[in-house]
Amino acid sequence: MTSRPVRIGVQIQPQHSDYRGIRRAVAEAEDLGTDILFNWDHFFPLSGDPDGLHFECWTMLAAWAEQTSRVEIGALVTCNSYRNPELLADMARTVDRIGDGRLILGIGSGWFERDYQEYGYEFGTAGGRLDDLAAALPRIESRLGALNPPPTRKIPVLIGGGGEKKTLRLVAKHADIWHSFGNAATIERKTGILRQHCADVGRDPGEIELSVAVSGKPGESGPALLEQGVTLFTVETGGPDYDLTELRHWLAWRDEING
Repeated sequence: MTSRPVRIGVQIQPQHSDYRGIRRAVAEAEDLGTDILFNWDHFFPLSGDPDGLHFECWTMLAAWAEQTSRVEIGALVTCNSYRNPELLADMARTVDRIGDGRLILGIGSGWFERDYQEYGYEFGTAGGRLDDLAAALPRIESRLGALNPPPTRKIPVLIGGGGEKKTLRLVAKHADIWHSFGNAATIERKTGILRQHCADVGRDPGEIELSVAVSGKPGESGPALLEQGVTLFTVETGGPDYDLTELRHWLAWRDEING
């Protein structure tokens, strides 16, 4: 268990909808009391018609920063390969400033090969992309510290992925939030590995918020994940309809847990 409050996020997938539909979903999710709104960083749909409607991540986050007033926003997750690290830091600082300090910098090493092929990035190997992420994170941190004006706060860094040798070591060194997938048994095993990486780099694992993608009814998976220290639970919804029924159930469960 943890002393952190339970938080609920929703990933509003920027696919199969015109932007009016996305804007409505964002407004409704914030009105419901959602803690974090996420999109994703891809150039094509990940499900349904592979050539369906789709929008870019970071220009959308800037629009969300203007549209919303309370909810935190971020990508689940930014692909490190698509932008120079210094540029990404400047983009993050700018969106943070637009939103008065509500950005979460979600980042990962990238995996969707079509994005790379059609936009001209070198796909390489999974290990190579993780090595690139390891090199980029200190550059991002350095640039955030050099910008004028600086971010409004230390922008929380969320690292997504469950790789036990490289990804979790990067989480131990750089992340404020670790986002992963799996049931309570999987999370228990991986958090044990994360604790060892934290010990290796001299980091208190309690500084890292645990985040998991969830679906279904909260009572089916929420309590067991909470017992493993997970406090950020994120559901997903896609266009064109953006059904927020599942989100409502998780928000009600959050309110029961937090009292």
